[in-house]
Amino acid sequence: MTGQLLGTSTDLLRVEDVKVSFPLATGHVDALKGVGLRVLPGKITALVGESGSGKSVLGQTIMGLQPDYARVSGKVLLADPSAPSGTVELLGLPRDGRQIRAIRGSKIGMIFQEPMTSFSALHTIGNQITEALRIHEPVSAKEQRERAEDMLSLVGFTKPGKVFDMYPFELSGGMRQRAMIAMALICSPSLLIADEPTTALDVTIQAQILTLLRDLQQRMNMAILLITHDLGVVANVSDEVVVLYQGRIMESGPVEDIFRRPQHPYLKGLMAAIPHFGMAQGDRLRPLRDIKVDHDKLMTAIGNAKPMDTASRQHEAPEVLLSVRNLSKTYQTRDQAWAFRKPSAAPAPAVDGVSFDIRRGECLGLVGESGCGKTTVSKILMRAVTPDAGSVIYDDGSGPVDVLEAKGDDLQRLRTQIQMVFQDPVSSLSPRMTVGNILSEPLDIHRRGTPAQRRDTVDALLGAIGLGQSARHRYPHSFSGGQRQRIGIARALALAPGLIVCDEPVSALDVSVQAQILNLLKDLQKDLGLTYLFISHNLAVVDYMADRVAVMWAGRIVEIAPRETIMTAPVHPYTKALLAAVPYPDLERRLDFATFAGSSALTSVNWAAAFRAEASQMAPLDLGNGHFVLAHKSADMAELKS
Repeated sequence: MTGQLLGTSTDLLRVEDVKVSFPLATGHVDALKGVGLRVLPGKITALVGESGSGKSVLGQTIMGLQPDYARVSGKVLLADPSAPSGTVELLGLPRDGRQIRAIRGSKIGMIFQEPMTSFSALHTIGNQITEALRIHEPVSAKEQRERAEDMLSLVGFTKPGKVFDMYPFELSGGMRQRAMIAMALICSPSLLIADEPTTALDVTIQAQILTLLRDLQQRMNMAILLITHDLGVVANVSDEVVVLYQGRIMESGPVEDIFRRPQHPYLKGLMAAIPHFGMAQGDRLRPLRDIKVDHDKLMTAIGNAKPMDTASRQHEAPEVLLSVRNLSKTYQTRDQAWAFRKPSAAPAPAVDGVSFDIRRGECLGLVGESGCGKTTVSKILMRAVTPDAGSVIYDDGSGPVDVLEAKGDDLQRLRTQIQMVFQDPVSSLSPRMTVGNILSEPLDIHRRGTPAQRRDTVDALLGAIGLGQSARHRYPHSFSGGQRQRIGIARALALAPGLIVCDEPVSALDVSVQAQILNLLKDLQKDLGLTYLFISHNLAVVDYMADRVAVMWAGRIVEIAPRETIMTAPVHPYTKALLAAVPYPDLERRLDFATFAGSSALTSVNWAAAFRAEASQMAPLDLGNGHFVLAHKSADMAELKS
């Protein structure tokens, strides 16, 4: 379908045979290879593809925001009744002239994936929203503020006047994205380009933003070009779909045809790579490009990494590998910490009485929204954060060790036995070290084996994660995101740990690369008997990986149960809200947008009385078969289950 244009004279936007290339020292790279698509008035067109497929390049080219050195050809036609011919050819306009600036923000708005880097940190939200009005519609300062506050109210802020005077860093990720939407829509554009607007957001906040975009699109009769790699989002909001791969359009058409009758192998492969609820225990994801794990090399690597006296110290291993009891951690705000008098309000705890066990060989999923305390718990387990209270006991069969009080030899052993895979593989790998040095560093620090054995272990780890020996001498920047995450996993495996804490290990990855990493983690768990604490806000991923699931809200675990119980018969209203917010890539299971029109699904306001009692009256109630829910101590069991 390269270069083919689907559309008629009624199209709001027509892209015809657009090609974009970037010159390199050794030649050039073709980002777009003759792309043609349409956006209809008042409709949502989704542009789907992996990272590097050219989605964002197309969005930038439509807006005239591509780099100066980019080579661009083709046509981008925007319907404009004020133009003599009824259309404007955007690529024919000077990139920084008065004509294209009159279109940006006024006729075409754009929201970006990461609003924090898109906002100026030095200006208030209101100042940045009204800037578009000052440029396109010169009105008085009073009217600018009134219109900006009206738009902030429209995108869901209950106190728009207060938000108008705030700075971007004072807002959460979801609030910043709402403010970005308000800035893009302040001049009522006929087309909104939304570049991955929900990728970095929690599932419940994502559902709110999707509901907001859908409502605004219908209310303002606005067209949206939605750039995303999430097929669940596409199925729930789009009217038409365009699938992009390596700069070429593989398939396009109405959303019904794309999901019910996909034709191209690439689209079918994308759908097969998505974890979905209800998968059988032995089912595997089918990534577009699978990783071949070298099991023999893997076992050699782990054998070399184990300390020599492990066998002599081993006694009968208990079922529970890690036992966490009553963890609490409170942070004071700067104002509270510097106050000379007693603070007027007690600081809210980040972690509040958290208790759970991780059994040997299992994967415990820990889910919840940003700010619920998931990462703080993981940092406490790694001794990166000291809790105010609580205990953490680790026993791998060599005797119980108090993680929080360990010193000397016990602490050194813990450092090898509990490892972590981080969310961002870019910032967690040193850019100044080669991959070989990154993987050998843990072995050097803990003096595992001879120098020759360490080299063999590094070679074996590289083979185990599907990278060749040439990767040893390369630096992290020369690898893709998925490859960097595999390097992070190999580093965590280098010391043959008993427990690996995975903190959002696939949230920054495309669906096909995500499938690679999840399958690799499952294979390693099976082959090595690894134990995982898997932290995520993606419930479909947790459903695929976890044996048991713990749900966290406001610093407390509100429900914990086997995976099947949590996913099919949740009891706590917050767990139900999380599951209801998941966008399925299935036209038969669309989001209930009415649920997320406000914030009632995310707060405790409308919960049953048993779930919102005073903290001193709450306790984890046993519902049987390993299912516990946080509720009032005197709550009726039968009533809770109903």
